[in-house]
Amino acid sequence: MPGRTYTREFKLDIVNQINGAHKTTAQLCREHALSPSLIHRWRKEVEARGEAAFTDQAKPDQSLEQRIAELERFCGQLSLENTILKKSLATYRSKNGIK
Repeated sequence: MPGRTYTREFKLDIVNQINGAHKTTAQLCREHALSPSLIHRWRKEVEARGEAAFTDQAKPDQSLEQRIAELERFCGQLSLENTILKKSLATYRSKNGIK
């Protein structure tokens, strides 16, 4: 269901139930009306970050990645504009006989 938020403890409990072989992913999906892909994302988060999973520390990392992507797009845009301006200047100089 879109828009629902879950507590850190709930997410860890779900992942621990699967990792401890107490219940399967399908069982937990039915019991809590969760999608398997959501549980899979939670499991990957726990595998990657351990006990630090689902803490606020993840948000700065995501915002930094977003900022880097934004700056890379901006750099690409500036590079394209620079190329266009250089070609325009070369065309202008060749038409007017300027070196």
